[in-house]
Amino acid sequence: MFRYILPIILIGVAIAGFFLLTDPLYKSISLEREQVASYNEALDNSKALEAERDKLTQKYNSFDPENLSKLQKLLPDNVNNIRLILEIEKIASPYGMVLKDVKYDATNDTVTTSPTIGVAKGVTNSLNKDYGTWNLEFSIQGTYNNFNNFVKDLENNLRIVDISSIQFSSGGKIGLSPSLQEAYKYNFKIRTY
Repeated sequence: MFRYILPIILIGVAIAGFFLLTDPLYKSISLEREQVASYNEALDNSKALEAERDKLTQKYNSFDPENLSKLQKLLPDNVNNIRLILEIEKIASPYGMVLKDVKYDATNDTVTTSPTIGVAKGVTNSLNKDYGTWNLEFSIQGTYNNFNNFVKDLENNLRIVDISSIQFSSGGKIGLSPSLQEAYKYNFKIRTY
C-alpha cells in the first residue's frame, strides 16, 4: 500500500503545481500574445496610414501651385475679413464705385449645423456641416449698368459669397455733362463661408 501512496502524492503535487504555477503562467503568456497581436495590428495600421499619407502628400505636391492658391481662395481655412473687403473693393473699382459704410460682426464666425431631417418614419439623419458663415454689409454708389457689371463680377469671383439682400435708393446725378446719368446707392448684405 505504501508503494501506491508515493505516486499519488507525486500526482497530487504535479496537479497542484499545474494549477498554482503553470496555469497562471500560461494565462499570462496568452494575454501577452494577445497584446502583441494587437500591437502588431496597430503597427500595421500605422504603416498603412503612413503610406496613405505619403500618397496623398505626393498627390497634393503634384498640383499646380496656382490652382492651389485658387482653391485656398475658394475654400479658405478662416475668414480674413480685410482681404475679403479688399477683394470686393477691387471688383468695384473699375466701375468707379467705392465701398462705404462697411459693417461686419467680428464674432460671427459660427459653425453651421443643419436641422435634423426625417429619413424614414421614426428614423432621423442629422447633417453636420463643418463650415462657418460670416456676414458683411457695405454700400456702393453708381449707375445701374455699373451695378449690374459689379454684381456679375462678384458672382464670377472665386470667393463664394451669397448676396442676402440689396436695397437701393436714388443718389443723384453723376458727371458734369448734359447727359447726366442717374446714380443709385446700393446697400448690400452678403454672407461668405
